[in-house]
Amino acid sequence: MDFVIDDAMQGFIDAAVEVAAQIAPGTRQREQDRVIDPELRRQMGGLGLIAPELPAALGGRDERALTSGMIAEQIARGDLTVAYVQVIGSLVGQILARSARPEVASRWIPRITSGADLVAIGLSEPGAGSDAGSPSMTARPQHDGWVLEGTKSMSFAMHASAAVVFARTEQGRRGKGISAFLVELDRDGIERRAAPDMGTRAVGRGMVDFTDTWIPEENLLGDLGTGFTQVMQGFDFSRALIGLQVIGAAQVTLDETWQYTGTRTAFDQPLSSFQGVAFPLAEAETLLSAARLLCQKTLWLKDSGLAHTREAAMCKWWAPKTAYDVIHQCLLSHGQYGYLTDRPIEQRLRDVLGLQIGDGTAQIMKLVIARHTVDRELAP
Repeated sequence: MDFVIDDAMQGFIDAAVEVAAQIAPGTRQREQDRVIDPELRRQMGGLGLIAPELPAALGGRDERALTSGMIAEQIARGDLTVAYVQVIGSLVGQILARSARPEVASRWIPRITSGADLVAIGLSEPGAGSDAGSPSMTARPQHDGWVLEGTKSMSFAMHASAAVVFARTEQGRRGKGISAFLVELDRDGIERRAAPDMGTRAVGRGMVDFTDTWIPEENLLGDLGTGFTQVMQGFDFSRALIGLQVIGAAQVTLDETWQYTGTRTAFDQPLSSFQGVAFPLAEAETLLSAARLLCQKTLWLKDSGLAHTREAAMCKWWAPKTAYDVIHQCLLSHGQYGYLTDRPIEQRLRDVLGLQIGDGTAQIMKLVIARHTVDRELAP
């Protein structure tokens, strides 16, 4: 495995570090406003910090997937929710680059990479979160296009200009007959409803209702009936990015906790001199280092053109759980001060918790791992 950081990657990492320092003081305000400033998105895009692994011809930077992960981790140190712009940008950008018609890809991908627009992804539904292979949303052909009916739950629902959505275009068994579409969210028949989430509020998650919503034929992504396969391939990438995203939030919290316990005293000694304080933090350093390496290995496998579905599933269930446990321990290590809402720890705890749910629960990820480790008939 080669995790060498070349000059180009280092330049992107340095830029992400600077952005993280800039955005950290505004984390609480973004949560209250429930929005990420569009100007901040454009700044990130100008620096090449959104989906840099995409081709330069489409607005990317021809970088490695590993670079994309490094960026996500660093930005999340400043604000986990801002790192969503990069993670969703890479996920959707790769789907469009792989499956959209050339005229659609060339129109939308540069908008994503520049930060000019957000394009969300609508896979989950209010009645079918984990069962992505059985959507109730439908698309029927009409007037050289398609008419959509149904509801999707998605991040950036309140702010995105468009969304990649998945709908059933023909009846069949689970996972079959599902197609993907790019839908501009200013079309007739679309209504957005904000979700009262306990965390990651700045990403504007919500429900999007599609009622007799017509889109042109060119908005079909890939071949008819292949949408489920398309999205599963995309999530292999985004799951590793999410792993590094939550690790970034946990690592900065751990760094702050080492500093706090080194200056706070009890019984005339720094807190960090007590084994009961230092050992849990040392364990946290170990766990985060291991989780980071797993995510980096997964991205290296992708860059090398090797299978990485199993490793991506490991990233998605283990990294968010580890990050949550680490932040929780750090909160306890701060004592009463960690419990205050004017400190960033409690917000990070809530934000990371959401990623134990979104983009695949631990139970689904373990099912994926089992089915890629033993014969399918022997797995759950």
